[in-house]
Amino acid sequence: MFGFGVWINAIWILLFAIFHVSLSNYSEDQCSWRGSGLSQQQGSVEQISLHCSEGTLDWLYPKGALRLTLSPRLPSVAVGPSGSSSGLITACVKPSEQFHGAQLYLERDGVLELLVGDRLESSPPPRVRCFSRLPGERVALFLQATPHQDISRRIASFRYELRGDWTARLSLDSNPISSEDACRPCNNTEILMAVCTSDFVVRGNIRSVVEDENLRAAVIKVSATRVFRQKYALFTGNSRLSSRGEIRTLLQCGVKPGPGSFLFTGRVHFGEAWLGCAPRYKDFQRAYTIAKAAQQIPCELPVD
Repeated sequence: MFGFGVWINAIWILLFAIFHVSLSNYSEDQCSWRGSGLSQQQGSVEQISLHCSEGTLDWLYPKGALRLTLSPRLPSVAVGPSGSSSGLITACVKPSEQFHGAQLYLERDGVLELLVGDRLESSPPPRVRCFSRLPGERVALFLQATPHQDISRRIASFRYELRGDWTARLSLDSNPISSEDACRPCNNTEILMAVCTSDFVVRGNIRSVVEDENLRAAVIKVSATRVFRQKYALFTGNSRLSSRGEIRTLLQCGVKPGPGSFLFTGRVHFGEAWLGCAPRYKDFQRAYTIAKAAQQIPCELPVD
C-alpha cells in the first residue's frame, strides 16, 4: 500500500511539472512568450495568444509552426492627433538582428502575406514591418519553421507593438503611410492635440542631424532646455539647464540642423523616440495663447 501511495504521488509531481512547464512559456503578464520547437511535432501548429500592447516572442530551435493572435486591452476607439477617431489599430513587429530559422507571415482572413523571411548570415538586418487592423477584422501572425539540418543555432525572435492609427506616422515601414503625409507639418489643431497625447513633450534646440542609411532614418540630436513630459528617460543629463536626447524621423523628410527653439513631440517606438509634431516654439506659443483665450485647448501646459 505504501509503494502504491508513493507511485501516485510521483505521478502527481510529474503532471504538475509538465503543467508548470507548459505555463512558464508565457510571461506573468501575458505580454510575452518564450518556447522551444524541440517539443513540437513536425507539421504541428501551436496556438499562442498575447494580451498586451507590446511584448516579445522568442522561438528557440524552430520546428513546425506557431500561430499568434494579439488581443491587447486597448480602448475600443483609437484617437489620432487631430482628435479624430477611426478605431484603426496599427501593429509593428521588429525582428531581432539574429532572426533565423523561420518565416513570419501576416494572416488576414485566411490569406498569408510574408513580413519577414528567413535570413542568411550575410543578409542585412531585418526591417520593422507594420500593418493595420480594422475593428472586427481577423488578423494573426503565423511563424513557419524553415527546414535546416542543424537547428541548434536558430532563434526566431521579435518585439511587437500595437497602437492607434496615429502612430503609423512613426513607422520605418513605408507601407502604412506615404512619405508626403509623414513629413507634412502639423496644423495648429494637431499640435495642440500632440501636446496632450504624446509620449514626450520637450522644448529644445537641434544640435546636429545624423543620417542612418541602414534604418532609413534621420537621428536628430537635441539639447532640451525644458522637458514638459516624457514617458521614459529619453532626455537625460547632469546639467540643471539642459539635458540631451535623440529623436528619429524618416530620412526622406530631409530634416536639417538650424537655429531656434522648437517644441518636440512624438511617440516611443521600440524604446526609441520618434518625431510627431515639431513646431518652432514661438509658433506653438502663439497657437496655444489663441486657443486658450477661445477656451479651445484640449489640455493645459505651463507655457513661458
